[in-house]
Amino acid sequence: DVSSRGSMLLESGLWRNTAKCREVDPTVFFPIGSTGSALRQIEAAKAVCINCSVKDLCLEFALKTNQDSGVWGGASEDERRQIRRDRNRARRKVS
Repeated sequence: DVSSRGSMLLESGLWRNTAKCREVDPTVFFPIGSTGSALRQIEAAKAVCINCSVKDLCLEFALKTNQDSGVWGGASEDERRQIRRDRNRARRKVS
């Protein structure tokens, strides 16, 4: 999860101004499908995210706003679904 300072940045949306993806064609981050050439496109998007200073904020934004499509914060659609399941499972254990 994101720190309290990160949470403020997340809410403001200012993190987007320094995102590495701003320098890349946005279609790279929204592959169609999850096999073949789409897998290569997902890996290309993740390669941009890997060195991005706001990767964690981007991922948290995608999780909080239920972004279903594309690569956000270095995580594919399937990976974000798994993160949501894991977090929900952890919350249920705490309750």
